[in-house]
Amino acid sequence: MVELHESERLTRKRRIDPRLDGVGWPLAPAGVRSMAAPFRTEEHPTANGPADYVLWLDGRIVAVVEAKRVTVGAQEVLTQAKRYARGLHQSAFDFEGIRCPFLYSTSGDEIWFHDVRHPMNRARRIAEFHTPNALREMASREFEGSLAELSSLPIDTQRLWPHQQAANAAMEAAIAGRKRAMLLAMATGTGKTMTMVSEAYRLMKSGVAKRVLFLVDRRALAAQAVRAFAAFEPEVGLKFDRIYEVYSSRFQHDDFGEGEAFDPKVMPSRYLSDPQPGHAFVYVCTIQRMAINILGRQAIFGVGDEAIDDDADRLCVPIHAFDVVIADECHRGYTSQELSVWRSTLDHFDAIRIGLTATPASHTSAYFVHKVFDYPYERAVQDGRLVDYHAVTIHSDVRMNGIFLREGDHVEVVDPQTGLSAMDTLEDERVFDTSDIESRITAPQSNRLILEEIKRYADAHEREFGRFPKTLIFAANDLPHMSHADTLADLARDVFGRGDDFVCKITGRVDRPLQRIREFRNLAKPGIAVTVDLLSTGVDIPDLEFIVLLRPVKSRILFEQMLGRGTRKGERFTDKPYFTVFDCFDGTLLAYFRGATGITIGPPDQPSRTIAEVIEDIWANRDREYNTACLIKRLHRINRSMAASARTLFAAWLPQGDVARFARGLSQALIDDFVGTMDLLRNPEFQALLIDYPRPAREFWKADEYGDTVTSTLLIRDTLGQEYKPEDYLVAFSRFVRENPAHVEALRILLDRPRDWSAAALGELREKLMQSRYRFSVETLQKVHELRYHKALVDIISMVKHAADEEAPLLTAAERVERAFARLTLDLSFTRDQEKWLSRIRAVMQENLSLGREDFDYQPALADAGGWGAARSAFGETELVRLIHALNEAIAA
Repeated sequence: MVELHESERLTRKRRIDPRLDGVGWPLAPAGVRSMAAPFRTEEHPTANGPADYVLWLDGRIVAVVEAKRVTVGAQEVLTQAKRYARGLHQSAFDFEGIRCPFLYSTSGDEIWFHDVRHPMNRARRIAEFHTPNALREMASREFEGSLAELSSLPIDTQRLWPHQQAANAAMEAAIAGRKRAMLLAMATGTGKTMTMVSEAYRLMKSGVAKRVLFLVDRRALAAQAVRAFAAFEPEVGLKFDRIYEVYSSRFQHDDFGEGEAFDPKVMPSRYLSDPQPGHAFVYVCTIQRMAINILGRQAIFGVGDEAIDDDADRLCVPIHAFDVVIADECHRGYTSQELSVWRSTLDHFDAIRIGLTATPASHTSAYFVHKVFDYPYERAVQDGRLVDYHAVTIHSDVRMNGIFLREGDHVEVVDPQTGLSAMDTLEDERVFDTSDIESRITAPQSNRLILEEIKRYADAHEREFGRFPKTLIFAANDLPHMSHADTLADLARDVFGRGDDFVCKITGRVDRPLQRIREFRNLAKPGIAVTVDLLSTGVDIPDLEFIVLLRPVKSRILFEQMLGRGTRKGERFTDKPYFTVFDCFDGTLLAYFRGATGITIGPPDQPSRTIAEVIEDIWANRDREYNTACLIKRLHRINRSMAASARTLFAAWLPQGDVARFARGLSQALIDDFVGTMDLLRNPEFQALLIDYPRPAREFWKADEYGDTVTSTLLIRDTLGQEYKPEDYLVAFSRFVRENPAHVEALRILLDRPRDWSAAALGELREKLMQSRYRFSVETLQKVHELRYHKALVDIISMVKHAADEEAPLLTAAERVERAFARLTLDLSFTRDQEKWLSRIRAVMQENLSLGREDFDYQPALADAGGWGAARSAFGETELVRLIHALNEAIAA
């Protein structure tokens, strides 16, 4: 507890001296002004008065420390340290009149530091005093020279996309401007990791940094990062890890793929506790492990959903252990406890901090201060780096309205602790609102109907693309005996009917989850994965095509990360044109986040105070009205969540154990009898009861007989992010076709001059449709025509003609080609050789909807049979040319 009236002298002896002693600045014996080892002197005389402390290193004064009592802001007294530094006698240093390179001001609890060697250097708060080795290393570095070397390094245009090159340039400009915290916002799938691998090399090569910490929040991401460093070849014939050491913590067996020949180096603990100027390395580490090294194991209980590393221990890590700290997925830590651990870990290091995220929120931007680069999702789609998404809104009465059970309904009541269940018949009506679904009650039939609706879209996708869409389903929870993830996985195996191995659950509760992720990513089976949030961030699954949101989400960050799993271009499926998002809450999730920015999500709460701390704040009259209101809310929360037996225990303190009545009267009681009321509230036994009171046993209900009504609607996005139902999208397409023949030659040919149809016209048509605001791709148009007219795989010519004239028939490519051939070959006879050529030409035209002279040399079906020369021999050149023109005209007619 801070004593508000503590004197400066007491502050120094209690708070400052131990910290200086602890990092290696012992007090010199009285009268001594020269020692071989580093030391400090107190009340050092200067021309401007005595300095509280000066720090001596290698026989020279390198720093002045100004001390103030704890109630004085340390930042404000750096000017005094500067004044004393100007008055130092016989110093070899001179930085515009300041006679030592480093200044500190401190209250013991708060330390501020200023490196005055360059006028652009800003004062900054640090977690601890620098050690003598840290100041010696800092003083020896030629930062200006390193910056010059950095600017002269060639840009890697071979391995990096233009936006990655721009990101590197933006970071380097910020560092040259003496910025020590910066944020890079890059959409998921646009190469954040490779951008930083390249930048780490540039910073180390130039000497701007020697020791780089790459922080992630999951072991899977650590494994990906280690592989990325090992694969990067910044110099001809030399991979990154052959130029600089790349260390990590000890991985588990399943952190890498089966049979993967990879042996990452484990970080020696002495590199953390005793960093040396000669060390040059990258350390890839989870935030949880680093938090243990700095804060201790107790600090991370309840943080994250991965097991704590058994071999991690608290170490004495000096603040200069790293020159640069890169925080990947830095949006993480948006709950109060996670935020506290995340920030305390990052704040420990006196280093340049670079945050990476796809989803910058207000608290992220505030912490990293300078957003130096932004590459948003829409820009990445326009640049062709990512794919856009379509949306399907699924309406479920259960999800939107809750469950209403009537008297006489049968339900299964499950004990979440043991899994034991019993059937029950309701004696009265019971209403569960939407927030209770999957947390207090489930309706299996509702989940089944939703999956059946998704199967309908999956079947259509398989007909169109010839493959089942890789599908990721986000469940509400994976709690023992009431797991929504288990329910969905079991139902999906039944609904999709492709065997048990086709569906898997990937959560923190399964065996070897990282191996399950790799199997889902790389193999045809499983085709469906059910998760809660293990796959919501940082996991790369390029071929993912369906994302199903059956988990209610209110965090924009989490929502964008969930959608980000599908944005990457296909790896095996290079024809992946988009991915589809299924909003199983009637589109309310998409609508909620449609216009959201980082500002819509408020900053994370500060670490929650205990109820005892709230009571002490009332006792000390610290913002008494506010804290009383906080306590009243907590008392009402206790009243709503306690078991009947708790009232008996509270009766020893309150009349009839009525906590609600006590809460309602608390404000007045504090006015009438402040001391007496506080005696009760501050009683340790009463406070213990407020924390550890009996709660009612939880029950989970299964309403197996409860039905649901489930429908769905496809939504298509344009380049401005506006969404259209299929019928509205077709109206927009029709309007485009009717309004643009004068601007798009291919439209004029199809509608007025079919004799001029050609492969070039087809290519122009596809290009102009995709360049429109609505991004009219053939695949999307086919999908909406199938939904509207129940006709699959309609060809582009039919869709254009139907848009201009609703009487025009909708045909598939095969039907259109057959119709054209039927017209042209009616009453004609052909030789056997000509019939073979017509069969080959028919197959090519079904694929391409046009035929040209060049196709005979480049289309395998024609070229392998002898190409243009053989076809000319079969038909004669004049007749073959006439046939090509006639077929093209018939196709376009």
